[in-house]
Amino acid sequence: CKFLLHSIPKVLTCLQPVRETREKQVQLWKELILDYCRSQKMYIISLEEDFPLFSNPKIERSLSYEAKEVFLAALVSEGRAEWIDKSHKKCLILWLRIQDWANYILDFVKENGLEVTTIEDIRSGIETHGTELAGIDRGVLMRALRLLEQKGKAVIFKGSSADDEGVKFSV
Repeated sequence: CKFLLHSIPKVLTCLQPVRETREKQVQLWKELILDYCRSQKMYIISLEEDFPLFSNPKIERSLSYEAKEVFLAALVSEGRAEWIDKSHKKCLILWLRIQDWANYILDFVKENGLEVTTIEDIRSGIETHGTELAGIDRGVLMRALRLLEQKGKAVIFKGSSADDEGVKFSV
């Protein structure tokens, strides 16, 4: 299991000095972060707050700040994360890219026969339980829906409150 990677003291404390080894280390950590965030439905990682993968109390080790920055910056450079503040301290993790979320939503809508629904039902409706959409970050969801809207596959409409916002799909 990749999650055991963070139990190895040398891997958890510093960046590897040899370029080839460091590239492998960065790749492993990118995969580990994406897999962990997906399994835990986490969307935000802060460099200044505790994140379970970045420390292991059992072996009394933590990743250096520099290593955390390098791993998150690598995800950002691949479009798998975005800095959400100018100081680059908080990162939005995109375990699915926005285009992939849009495709997932379309498939979900087709499978469930949903033509019109609310934004909140997409995030927390009965149909979404047990799916990737359950608890999806609202910002990520809205970006995916706007992409579908640009492609003529959906129309977002506003209600009198955020709970009333909805979407009509053309599938």
